[in-house]
Amino acid sequence: MGILGAFVVPHPPLIIPEVGKGQERRIQKTIDAYQAVAKRIGELCPETIVMISSHQVMYANYFHVSPGEGAKGDFGRFGVGQVRFSAAYDTEFVRQFTGLAQEEKLPVGTDGETDCQLDHGTMVPLYFVNQQWNQYRLVRIGLSGLSLMKHYEVGQCIQKAAEGLGRKIVVIASGDLSHCLKEDGPYGFQKEGPEYDRQVMDALKRGDFGSLLDFPEELCNKAGECGHRTLVMMAGTLDRMSTKVRCLSYEGPFGVGYGVCEYLPEGKQPDRNFKELHEDKERARVREQVEKQDIYVALARRTIEEYARTGKVIETPKGLLEEMYQKRGGVFVSIKENGSLRGCIGTIEPAEASLALEIIHNAISASARDPRFSPIEPEELDRLTITVDVIGPVEPVDSPEMLDVKRYGIIVSREGNRGLLLPDLDGVDTIQEQIGIAKRKAGIGENEEVALERFEVERHF
Repeated sequence: MGILGAFVVPHPPLIIPEVGKGQERRIQKTIDAYQAVAKRIGELCPETIVMISSHQVMYANYFHVSPGEGAKGDFGRFGVGQVRFSAAYDTEFVRQFTGLAQEEKLPVGTDGETDCQLDHGTMVPLYFVNQQWNQYRLVRIGLSGLSLMKHYEVGQCIQKAAEGLGRKIVVIASGDLSHCLKEDGPYGFQKEGPEYDRQVMDALKRGDFGSLLDFPEELCNKAGECGHRTLVMMAGTLDRMSTKVRCLSYEGPFGVGYGVCEYLPEGKQPDRNFKELHEDKERARVREQVEKQDIYVALARRTIEEYARTGKVIETPKGLLEEMYQKRGGVFVSIKENGSLRGCIGTIEPAEASLALEIIHNAISASARDPRFSPIEPEELDRLTITVDVIGPVEPVDSPEMLDVKRYGIIVSREGNRGLLLPDLDGVDTIQEQIGIAKRKAGIGENEEVALERFEVERHF
């Protein structure tokens, strides 16, 4: 009992014949693979299907699990409302799973339901599964904006809940791959699209779930993927387990990558502890950074460590550079964990009496007061990468031609709303992207005119 199988599937609505009206024949390999997955699930006769869908309700810092006794849905938004679904939820599994996750201090729960209807990321897989097996209860779990490691840890809790209940469980990771494979695709062509799909399918074929944790954020973002976090959460459900792998298909004729894979557990395998292996690599990388970090970053790190462990603010230490006592300036402190942003807070204009105090104040804010994240815990400290940016003079610019994404940070403003973006950030390659992100941060519409300012930074590693 426990997890009997895990499956990677895409969810293009046009694969449903009533929606595709013949177009689905262009992805016949995917249809054939889907039918093979459904047949396998029918053979396994699961009591519960855990559906990880990238179109389930999603929050930046919270994993939403669908509440209640069940839900219905249809393909009305795709013009065929007559294709309907109804699913009963496994409420006992939901209680067990969310309780375990909360014990692990993971932000998982049933609060925040904004749409009780089944999403198409759930209904497309069920269309095929229901043809072979319908004697199951459903659990729907959404993704979050948190790190890949947090998704893996949620997957581990799914595994523990399945084993604790002694119930036959199947996990389905429902998500497409890159949306940037072709010029006439949903988001046009990006060279990162085919590269992402090549790398992820290679990892899936080998069952190398550890490499899924190593994917750079900028590659995932540029590729326009929607399913990477579903894959990582599924990988967590198979933590420390030997699996029989069967990759059934991959194709992308519509400019979107569709991959179908099957994983059947064959017993415990302790050395497939991908979370610990990844964290060991991160600790080694951080130790190397600490050995090379300059005095600005050393001050930020010391501040963060002391505040996380004791809740106390350090006194300004002796032995810093004289300019850190004498000069004033705006400072941004940025923190990453396992390659993902963990906190970033700063000041454009100086708010403290010295650069040292500015670093101390903003390091605490970035580690404990960034509203996007929970405060950093002591056990995270040896996995943190920290940078400190000292902000130079801010000057207005007349046009985007005066900007440079590598050299200048920008400030956009309109009617009291103001958004800032630092320079030389991973995945931000054009001035248009830089302005667009700064606008979104400020709550300014994409097509609204803004005043532009630029600044340089002194970046410390």
